[in-house]
Amino acid sequence: MKKIKISTKSKSAEIFQVNLSYEMFGCPLGHAPIVLVNHALTGNSTVAGKKGWWKSLIGDRKVIDNQKFTILAFNIPGNGYDGVLVDNYKDFTVKCISNLFLQGLKNLNINKIHTMIGGSLGGAIAWQMAYDAPDLFENLIPVVTDFQTSDWVRAQSYLQDRILNFSKNPIQDARVNAMLVYRTPFSINHRFQNQFDTEKNEFKVNDWLDYHGRALENRFQLKAYRLMNHLISTIDVAPNAADLDKIKSNIHIVSVNTDLFFTAERNRKTYKILKGLKNNVYYHEIQSIHGHDAFLMEYEQLNQMLKPIFE
Repeated sequence: MKKIKISTKSKSAEIFQVNLSYEMFGCPLGHAPIVLVNHALTGNSTVAGKKGWWKSLIGDRKVIDNQKFTILAFNIPGNGYDGVLVDNYKDFTVKCISNLFLQGLKNLNINKIHTMIGGSLGGAIAWQMAYDAPDLFENLIPVVTDFQTSDWVRAQSYLQDRILNFSKNPIQDARVNAMLVYRTPFSINHRFQNQFDTEKNEFKVNDWLDYHGRALENRFQLKAYRLMNHLISTIDVAPNAADLDKIKSNIHIVSVNTDLFFTAERNRKTYKILKGLKNNVYYHEIQSIHGHDAFLMEYEQLNQMLKPIFE
């Protein structure tokens, strides 16, 4: 993991220093087209390799091929993966993170990127970066996200914030709550079918939720969760979808038909408006019972959608 020292401003106009950490995979910088990957809420810069959270998509002879591209991923400052945490988490917005990442690219002397892709929160940051630097990215792929925080998503973020600040087991309880939005009723009902674990004396769905709560607590810190959840509530790229017309990139919007968080309906609406203004806008929809988390599960579909872009 490498770091770049950057000076920037928070939402309250306070100037501060950030050690922006990042990782690179594949070809050396300057020897191949660059793919920028923005991580999701509980993700990090390790997008490829043995522990890569998107290794089904990125790697040798994968859709994003290590042998053909330079893959770059920044850590959102405060996500804790590089040891950096923040206390004043409400001072930061998606716009702030966009500014930091764009400064990071400038410091690395990167002035053209083949593709920027991000999932969920990472996709929202991608929207913001493409809006702030409309000529920098040849392809933009926002996956299961939105260019604005909807009232529904803001309400979920608000509830998560209350849990993270007032619960006795904040990370576990917040994660249990989040899983019920990241998945769908059909997905959960189909998987567990009212099964009861006699050895543990509880329903298997409860045990599954507890497992996810404990697993996140073991690898994620409370301050990081507060920040990342807050960022979800600050997505405000443009006043309306028509204003995204300034982005010069080929735009590939990817949604999930059953997403309860960033709904397919809103993404279809964005696509319809943009398609009326420019030709290089495309819409892809993952079909899945699993809801929002399908972008981390339905790799075969996602790979088929993205393959033509990277070929």
